[in-house]
Amino acid sequence: MEIEKLDNPTWYSLVEVHKDFAIDYNNSTKFYQPQYCPFGGFINQGTIEVGIDKYSSMINNFYVVGDKPNFSNKVQLNKELVCDQMLLDKFIDIEIYEQVIELKTTKQKADLFELVNLVQPGYFMSNTSELGSYYGIYKNDTLIAVTGERMKMKEYTEVSAVVTHPEHTGKGYAKQLTAYASNKIFNENKMPYLHVAETNIGAIKLYEKLGFSTRRKISFWHFITNNK
Repeated sequence: MEIEKLDNPTWYSLVEVHKDFAIDYNNSTKFYQPQYCPFGGFINQGTIEVGIDKYSSMINNFYVVGDKPNFSNKVQLNKELVCDQMLLDKFIDIEIYEQVIELKTTKQKADLFELVNLVQPGYFMSNTSELGSYYGIYKNDTLIAVTGERMKMKEYTEVSAVVTHPEHTGKGYAKQLTAYASNKIFNENKMPYLHVAETNIGAIKLYEKLGFSTRRKISFWHFITNNK
């Protein structure tokens, strides 16, 4: 497996499985179409500034994943979000005792969008659910926990949106959903990986218990557009 591709996951996702969702600038900078995901990546520091300027005319805040990019005064660097990039190398052997369903219907996807943006606003866009499979647990017709797939390469799929409603935490939902999604990825002969803020110690401990290990630190550079 070409594990070094994980050093630049957005770029390689948009070159490989998610190429149809890409906006390409000079063959060296790629961003997701804004309605799918506010992420970009690059392979040429000399041209990233132009790509960021053009993309900033389409969306008022977004992230560049990986190395710190050059940028012009058309945008403002709001923050550097440092994450642990964690990788799983074997199936997770735990009991899935809740009913997990794949979220496919219009209502289910609307519930997914609402829940993720309640807990983790700013990452999940109107069409993010089209990037991969998303799974959820309902209680009394209310979606209370979800997990799914975001960035995808030929050999790696990112586990993302590990979210539980604040009124339903501590019941093992995230653990079961992460295991369910990860094992589905293994069944496709791919490896699951994820990104978690380095300050989110509770989540990191959960992932470690499930068998994930930290591969490296990786930065998500958050930009805000100045001309809007």
